Amino acid sequence: MTSFAQLRRTALSLPATAERSIGAGAKSFTVRDKRFASMGNDDHVRLHLPAADADEVLAAHPTAERLTRGAAPIGVRLPIADINGQQLNHWVRRAWLAHAPKRLAAQAEAADTAAAGEVGDLPKAIGSPATRALADVGITTLAQVAEVSGTELLAMHGVGPKAVRLLGEALIATGHRPKG
Repeated sequence: MTSFAQLRRTALSLPATAERSIGAGAKSFTVRDKRFASMGNDDHVRLHLPAADADEVLAAHPTAERLTRGAAPIGVRLPIADINGQQLNHWVRRAWLAHAPKRLAAQAEAADTAAAGEVGDLPKAIGSPATRALADVGITTLAQVAEVSGTELLAMHGVGPKAVRLLGEALIATGHRPKG
């Protein structure tokens, strides 16, 4: 069952995302102060999506409702239990892309096609999922990896223990010192 924890994990994995309290137990997720997702005590997730994306969610989920501000459509609202985790991840990212600054959104979209061994001096052995996860947050060199702890790396979706170990070995081999 999809939960607030998954919404939170997905939203916070996106660059420049902040979590804010917006009332009694309600939380919102913003990118550069623009809200793209939120959830209140009613167990409904609100996704601020462009019209075409909102229409797609509405067509796929009978319990979804159009979210409006006045008469202007701004996204969708649906019970979090009615959307599976993979769909939630997809739509949260689409909402983030719609609200992120152009440069940040372009960086994230470029990361979608990043392939292992083709980004900066990151080692090919870490694999494409880890390469994409690092590129998604703007990390494209071992020098940048050296500024991030192993715990922070493991928190990135797509970066597992093997990738962290291989990155640590590559840092040492190139004379960088891994951060805690």
